[in-house]
Amino acid sequence: MDVKVEELNGLTRKVTITLPADEVQGKIEKAYAKLQKEAKMKGFRRGKVPRSVIVKTYKPQVEAEVGEKLVQETYFDIIEKQDFDPVVHPEIDEPAFNDDGSFTYVAKVDVRPDFELGEYKGLEIEDVDTSVEEAAVDFELTRIQREMAALKNVEDRAVAMDDVVVIDYQGYHKGNPMKQVKNEDFTVDVGKGQMDPEFEAKLIGMKRGEEASHEVEFPEKHPNPILAGKKVEFRIKVKDVKERVLAEIDDEFAKDVNEKFETLDDLKSMIKERLEADKKSAADGELNDRLMKKLLDVHKFDVPERLVRFEVEQMIKQTEEQLEKSGMNLEAAGLNREELAKNNEPIAIQRVTGDFILKKIAEVEEIKVKDEDLDRAFKRIGDQYSMPVDRVKEFFKSRDDLLPLMNEVLNEKILNFLKQEATLVQPETTAKEAAAEDAQDEADASPEDKDE
Repeated sequence: MDVKVEELNGLTRKVTITLPADEVQGKIEKAYAKLQKEAKMKGFRRGKVPRSVIVKTYKPQVEAEVGEKLVQETYFDIIEKQDFDPVVHPEIDEPAFNDDGSFTYVAKVDVRPDFELGEYKGLEIEDVDTSVEEAAVDFELTRIQREMAALKNVEDRAVAMDDVVVIDYQGYHKGNPMKQVKNEDFTVDVGKGQMDPEFEAKLIGMKRGEEASHEVEFPEKHPNPILAGKKVEFRIKVKDVKERVLAEIDDEFAKDVNEKFETLDDLKSMIKERLEADKKSAADGELNDRLMKKLLDVHKFDVPERLVRFEVEQMIKQTEEQLEKSGMNLEAAGLNREELAKNNEPIAIQRVTGDFILKKIAEVEEIKVKDEDLDRAFKRIGDQYSMPVDRVKEFFKSRDDLLPLMNEVLNEKILNFLKQEATLVQPETTAKEAAAEDAQDEADASPEDKDE
């Protein structure tokens, strides 16, 4: 066996492998012998087809099958003996059966980048405020009041803010109807931001049964790619108008929300606990992002191009899945795959780089995924989707399904370790406010206090 390794660039190796004739021809002979026993061909009895006819008929098929088998049987053993660490499956090129009976193939292998870990313990990161103000609780109470309000038909006035309106609409661009900007009996909660704010604002003042045409100019960076950068004429018909009848926010209101609440204070306490839990969850993600930014700032190295391409493809696939839920595809949404790939590449590089940094920290700190870590992950997924844990485990029976979850759990453990080791500092605005308050306290102090 002959193995030649060339460095194509810093992180890609070209490995040319030639297997000896005696090893190769034995498998070729075995494949032809099997075909000769089983082949059925017109003019010959089964098992009596001449070898020359078998070779002439099946040579491309035999060489393809034997070549694939030879690669599968030899590649991993050969790569294990090399002094580099591959990170993704190789690209296999140029498989060829040579005149001397040997077999050659080329494997292009991306290898793990070699870098020194910089500072990762005791990183200073800005803390996230998770306190919940009374105003936030009041806002949530108002939201619940609004959602629970009874709706009463309106006959004698125009649409106002906070009304619920049923409309038909059709969008036109440059005089042409837009197939995907159309709806009938569509309910708009005016002021909630469910539609574009300008669209909702133009409903105010219209009456039941009235028809109107309004133009809305959408910005280039509008989240809906079908509307982005377009001036759209909306032809609207108001079919129904309803107003909310709001209940008083008192003890009885709390009981209507949930019978377990005896008083309004009980409801407020529940709201505050939920808002605090939501803020803590969001804060955890924000701290992770700030940690990763710090790590990326102090670690600069190249990453394998194929891993980046894979990450980009995953991001595009996620976009396609989101569009499919709305009955669209990339083309219908006015999106270009090449442009998406270009825009997503910087984020993909950051993700791949960050993953290498985290995995190296895990090696140094000996952080590993244990059975109890996976059990907690299974329970969390079960709680999220209201499924028993045993059923969740069924979804992760195969290694291919379990590996992404294990990677997610490992990264979570590493980030938790880094957060425990980090130094949390107060936000700069908070520090300035505290300094201003101290200065004001000093200014307000009486002359007697200052003399003391």
